[in-house]
Amino acid sequence: MFSHVMVGVNDLEASKTFYDALFATLGIGPGVANKNRYFYRSPSGTFGITTPSNGESATHGNGSTIGLSMQSTEQADAFHAAGVANGGSSCEDPPGWREAASGKLYLAYLRDPTGNKICALHRPAK
Repeated sequence: MFSHVMVGVNDLEASKTFYDALFATLGIGPGVANKNRYFYRSPSGTFGITTPSNGESATHGNGSTIGLSMQSTEQADAFHAAGVANGGSSCEDPPGWREAASGKLYLAYLRDPTGNKICALHRPAK
């Protein structure tokens, strides 16, 4: 459905450090520079970080979350830990299982250095 996701950041290099560590847990290499942006490419899409083109400060969307699929609970935990160790902060409940209308989910939420909310989500096999 999606070709890419782009989030605004205020400190491009601090955010690159954060996202390099996060995506390394998924086997995705460091961000590739393109002007005031970095792109992370996978077979299923592209994630980008950028300073706003209008020169104003980046802000996160209140109520917005970017969810990324994980292969296992261990990968979700590694993703979350890498984010916290590299300038992010844990948010919501600690990583763990949640009951949802669609079934059981393993969720690990964190915020990047600008405040964008990221969720590592693992759905167990049925």
